[in-house]
Amino acid sequence: MSADETSAAGRKRVRVLVVDDHPVVRAGMVALLSESPDIEIVAEASDGAQALVAVTQHDLDVVLMDLRMPVLDGVAATTAIHALPHAPHVLILTTYDTDADIVRAVEAGARGYLLKDTPPEALADAIRRAARGETVLAAVADRLQTSPPDPAPTDLTARELEVLTWVARGHSNAEVGARLFIGEATVKTHLVRIFGKLGVTDRTAAVTTAYALGVLPLPGPASK
Repeated sequence: MSADETSAAGRKRVRVLVVDDHPVVRAGMVALLSESPDIEIVAEASDGAQALVAVTQHDLDVVLMDLRMPVLDGVAATTAIHALPHAPHVLILTTYDTDADIVRAVEAGARGYLLKDTPPEALADAIRRAARGETVLAAVADRLQTSPPDPAPTDLTARELEVLTWVARGHSNAEVGARLFIGEATVKTHLVRIFGKLGVTDRTAAVTTAYALGVLPLPGPASK
């Protein structure tokens, strides 16, 4: 690993693509994130189509993606990126906080969803978490919380709820298994059943749907 790929603290630098159709906003984000020694801005793009090209040209960890852009919007670009082999994680950063926008982005494969008024350090931390494969939804979780319908929205078992709770906190299958004293294969089996009951196909969508249905409580400051 070369010196420029490692931060002063000894951690591997997170390689980021910044995508936003407003040059001033994009330049501001690049300048802001460049202050973090463990974050490297590898490339920039002004729309989803340019983002797709950049993803194929660079070794990236995270794509910081605007939502509404010309040529190809953030949801379409996220869908295309998510389908690529060894795809980087996509983190949506936008001014739009409606339920429909959030759900569309997460269903497209976004690892998380943040608003542009997110504090700088929180944004940098979210990028680090997304690079580790964690789900980053706490900033908009309250937008997803709705009154659960009658009857109960799902029939998740107590164990499935435990598994989903730890997944929502960003833990890997192995970590969940260690905490619950079950094998990693068992965790995967529980997740398959959870996906089926919630009508989703991946971990992030399962967490988002669980928040929206009220199956999981909103994450608190001590949720880690």
